[in-house]
Amino acid sequence: MAKYQRILVGLDLSEESSQVIEKAATLAEAFNAEISLMHAIEPLTFAYGGDIPMDLSEVQDQLQRQAKEQLHKAALPLNIPAERQHVILGQPSTEIHRLAKDLDIDLIVIGSHGRHGLALLLGSTSNGVLHGAKCDVLAVRVYVEEE
Repeated sequence: MAKYQRILVGLDLSEESSQVIEKAATLAEAFNAEISLMHAIEPLTFAYGGDIPMDLSEVQDQLQRQAKEQLHKAALPLNIPAERQHVILGQPSTEIHRLAKDLDIDLIVIGSHGRHGLALLLGSTSNGVLHGAKCDVLAVRVYVEEE
């Protein structure tokens, strides 16, 4: 069995992110591993291209500030220091791969919403992370609480 020393947890910062963090924390405790958290924000220009004739930089900055606050809150229960909390601007699976390489990560932990149908077995981010990773990947099935 592999011994994991550095675990990277890719979060979408949804309410279900706590399920992914809990699973990563259990593994980190079992292996006495270090956890880093990350969230990637796709640049608004990727989503809207040149279709919107306005400067989106202020909105992008606000999204990044909010993501940093949310990631910090997620890190608090596990005492993950600020230097292991990463909010990155870019395409999520690409940035997860890049950061995993930069940090010499042994295991990437990500959430999977388990949508129905063969094509949706893993979400596009989960699928992209899995197929481009140079280390092990754990896709945690997250469950949405129904009201």
